[in-house]
Amino acid sequence: MYEAIESFLRYLRIERNASNLTIKSYAEDLERLLDYLDERQDRIPEPDELTVRTLRGYLAWMHDRDYARTTIARRLACLRSFLKYCQREQLIDHNPALALRTPRAGRKLPHFLTTEQVGTLLEAPPANEPAGIRDRSILETIYSAGLRVAELVSLSVESWDRDADVLRVIGKGRKERIAPLGSFASRALHRWLEIREPNLSGSTDDRSALYLNRFGKRLTTRSIGRMLEKYIRVTGLDSLTSPHTLRHSFATHLLDGGADLRSVQELLGHKSLTTTQIYTHVSTRRLRETYEKAHPHAARS
Repeated sequence: MYEAIESFLRYLRIERNASNLTIKSYAEDLERLLDYLDERQDRIPEPDELTVRTLRGYLAWMHDRDYARTTIARRLACLRSFLKYCQREQLIDHNPALALRTPRAGRKLPHFLTTEQVGTLLEAPPANEPAGIRDRSILETIYSAGLRVAELVSLSVESWDRDADVLRVIGKGRKERIAPLGSFASRALHRWLEIREPNLSGSTDDRSALYLNRFGKRLTTRSIGRMLEKYIRVTGLDSLTSPHTLRHSFATHLLDGGADLRSVQELLGHKSLTTTQIYTHVSTRRLRETYEKAHPHAARS
């Protein structure tokens, strides 16, 4: 089993060109399966020894421990992909995971900030310190371009086309898209680049990174999260706020402003329009709340 998993992860990296984050997620999900099997059997079975009954037991075990439906669905999808690969490599005759039903996950509306709350957050970094100038540029860029944090930290100086004021962003599946920058983000980025000091003795990747830490190295997604946590405490915003909240806010505010769904899909880099449609539920809910507060006959009995 271990060799099959290692081969599968290499396949994802080399043939599917999956991101490091995706590979890490698949590896962790398969490791949880191995932990489960190890607790219940004398040895870890080979892929061709996995049965529908064994896999149903794994799902039942997760249900009994109150795993979120989204977690169970993700792990099942990972399992299906792994066993599909094993079937392709003729390690198994059939894929037993295909007989399993994916749990229906309730649709959770994304957490977002109002435009006033976004403004408060963007103004929180001190404008007279190098770290504050960098942090304001980071927050402005995420919100202005609707970036995932992994997309932001992978940006290089050359990713910004100053003439067109757009970013060339590498999203999920290594798919490139063009992300326009607003005037506030553009000014903040100009100011950051005026003081940006790369470590000339560092790696080529670090020297080319758009956003650097105090040692002149490329920032990580975790460091962005810690930075945001600091400003959430300063501003008193909801603790649910995360770097991804700015991306949710970006999409919600675009739709509130009249942008069409297809354009928002393209700006977000979503493969499916269905993924983008969740933001219409957010906007519709806000519209309903406004209507019920303002219309004299809207109150429900």
